[in-house]
Amino acid sequence: MTSRAFITGLAGPTLLETERAFLKEAAPWGLILFARNVETPAQVHALVDAARDVLGWQAPVLIDQEGGRVQRLRPPHWPDYPPGEAFGALYARDRAAGLSAVRLNSRLMADDLHALGIDVDCLPVADLRLPEGHGIIGNRAYGETPEQVSALARAAAEGLLEGGVLPVVKHIPGHGRAPVDSHERLPEVRAPRAVLEATDFAAFRPLADLPLAMTAHVVYADIDPDAPCTTSRRVMDEIVRGFIGFSGLVMSDDLSMGALSGTVATRAEASLAAGCDMLLHCNGKMDEMSMVAGAAPLLSGLAAARADRALDARLSPQPFDRSEAERTLAALVGAPA
Repeated sequence: MTSRAFITGLAGPTLLETERAFLKEAAPWGLILFARNVETPAQVHALVDAARDVLGWQAPVLIDQEGGRVQRLRPPHWPDYPPGEAFGALYARDRAAGLSAVRLNSRLMADDLHALGIDVDCLPVADLRLPEGHGIIGNRAYGETPEQVSALARAAAEGLLEGGVLPVVKHIPGHGRAPVDSHERLPEVRAPRAVLEATDFAAFRPLADLPLAMTAHVVYADIDPDAPCTTSRRVMDEIVRGFIGFSGLVMSDDLSMGALSGTVATRAEASLAAGCDMLLHCNGKMDEMSMVAGAAPLLSGLAAARADRALDARLSPQPFDRSEAERTLAALVGAPA
């Protein structure tokens, strides 16, 4: 199926007629859902089915379902899952138990998502929790060291894959040291490159074979003082594809965030020029969606190959005893509410 290199949000819980026309004409590669799109399981499934029916294929549908503060599916219809730090604390006491728990947690979330037709989760978070960092990462992180974070992130990704859901590792090459919230304004990290390569960036290296990654809207002043990773060819080439060696599809973080400057169209163009394979636009505002669609090329070449490889990793769920998984997870970290 021919698609354009962008992922789009939607305005609400049902597909508007204007959105039907937009999806048919613009042909985005995928969709992303937020709390505004979620009411009940039946409603979410109907929204996903309606969008895919317009697109004409099993287009990927993304959601941010991390647990803790960041989960779009919440009670009463879905469990309230623990934040990343809960697994980091367990790992610090018992490495095997921490890895088992985070894998089971992701497998349970994948079960929730797969039942709705959602097949991509913007998880795991491989950002470090560091004292100088803004709280936007905070307890979403699995820990403070690259070794712990990458191990738990790998286990979380494997749990999703076992459940038929693709993981998106974020925020490459590292948001944990950013001093401000990139939803609001542009963070600048001044740590030397050598320090970053030994810490923040190092957490992503063992995850370089995962199918999908999302960029950080963060300036690393010692590498490129003029542009955040998302729009920096140097950071993308030397760090994301170079030092980290990430081989999968790289999508921008949300182009409507306050960290980026210029129109949404110029942000999209700069992201593609820097080396992003895919544009992500989340707020569901039709005027901005149209500008992103206008800047997004048809998927082709290496970006298309990476997209196809990612979708090839989207497998049927493996056999799974949910009740047993819930009991085991409860024994390790407590039951999801």
